[in-house]
Amino acid sequence: MQPMSHQVMGYDRAITMFSPDGRLLQVEYAKKTVKQGSTAIGMVCKDGVLLVTDKRIVDPLVVPESVEKIFQVDDHIAATAAGIISDARILIERAQIKAQQYRVTYDNPVDMISIVRDIADLKQMCTQSGGLRPFGVALLIAGIDKDGPKLFETDPTGIFFQYKASVIGEGETEIEELLHKEYTQNLTIEEGLRLGIRALTRVVDQNFTVDRLDCVYLKTDEKMFTLVTKEKLSQIFNEIKKKK
Repeated sequence: MQPMSHQVMGYDRAITMFSPDGRLLQVEYAKKTVKQGSTAIGMVCKDGVLLVTDKRIVDPLVVPESVEKIFQVDDHIAATAAGIISDARILIERAQIKAQQYRVTYDNPVDMISIVRDIADLKQMCTQSGGLRPFGVALLIAGIDKDGPKLFETDPTGIFFQYKASVIGEGETEIEELLHKEYTQNLTIEEGLRLGIRALTRVVDQNFTVDRLDCVYLKTDEKMFTLVTKEKLSQIFNEIKKKK
């Protein structure tokens, strides 16, 4: 007689139920949702930090500018997501409120680790509370702290790590291999932007266009959330397409 699978035995019916081999299956399903999400790349550069993302516009009738993939948490902090973007929006709005409260209370910008821990704590709580489901989203949080540019990633389990460069979403494995080969901490924001766009054009589907790009950077000396203009993105995108 064949042994019953964990799913058939019902170990994925409740978020609080461990399978016999010590897994929370609902959390693992949430991580699979992230891998199916639109791609987001983050890189710490020598002069700042940047995020390069794919907005994955699936309907030509959608206005590209209406699709929000990168969020401003504070002047010095940006975030992007892969997975269920509506889940991300709830987490980002919570982070924005925390950043505002910190400024009002202490008259100083909030430190990044406070924002990251708060998001990760809420995600973790949703992996051990009955009647809830895990957040089906991973976040890349980029910003400038008092000791320089930083990049953090949180996943649906509530764990977080600080990275030099990271990628979440579709094509994660292929882009991660490219980052291992070509990323260095000596890259400028301009060079990192080109690397990120080249990675997306190489890995994401053939219908990838510049309208799907959304990029932001924060320079160490300015500490200011800055969107890359459509003209700049088009210039880099066309140069990369010509070289292919």
